[in-house]
Amino acid sequence: MTRVLVVDDEPQIVRALVINLKARKYEVDAAHDGAAALELAAVRHPDVVVLDLGLPDMDGVEVIKGLRGWTRVPIIVLSARHASDEKVEALDAGADDYVTKPFGMDELLARMRAAVRRAEPVAGEDDSLVTTDAFTVDLAAKKVNKGGTDVRLTPTEWHLLEVLVRNAGRLVSQTQLLQEVWGPAYRTETNYLRVYLAQLRRKLEADPSHPRHFITEAGMGYRFEP
Repeated sequence: MTRVLVVDDEPQIVRALVINLKARKYEVDAAHDGAAALELAAVRHPDVVVLDLGLPDMDGVEVIKGLRGWTRVPIIVLSARHASDEKVEALDAGADDYVTKPFGMDELLARMRAAVRRAEPVAGEDDSLVTTDAFTVDLAAKKVNKGGTDVRLTPTEWHLLEVLVRNAGRLVSQTQLLQEVWGPAYRTETNYLRVYLAQLRRKLEADPSHPRHFITEAGMGYRFEP
């Protein structure tokens, strides 16, 4: 059974989420501030976190950073903030998706399912190691190592990396990447790709401003070169 951690300081939203999620057979924990959220996450090990950014004790971005210090659990931000720079800040901190209030319950549930699905290991993967001059990708273990140190990637970052690595040397179109990583409903959200490719380059490239391995084909897509 999938366990969800709901983090929001608005009681009516928490109540609505808890009722709807439990009705769909999810296990649900709820926290009303950042400190309680971090504590519950450590104790209960949720499969997905639904997080409001406007918390009374700390900004939600700090909660994301706190979680990313030790877990790759999918994080879906749920917020009334609409500014694109705030969305990018949350995604840069390690969030996997961003839903603005007011939101439709069906859409949120679909995004939750997609986030959990992306985080699940795929059975029967081969023991493929892909080595570059800067980092090594272990497709079976779902790990990336750079300079002898494991690199922490969010589930979405990993899924994007995996699609590119499995198509090494080939152009992968924007539409294909968006559909494989986020789903058919996101086929036009090219800004997602820009944000996440920038994150991968920052974490893995020797010189992110002059990428050697993650190549942009303007207007078409991206290519991974080992």
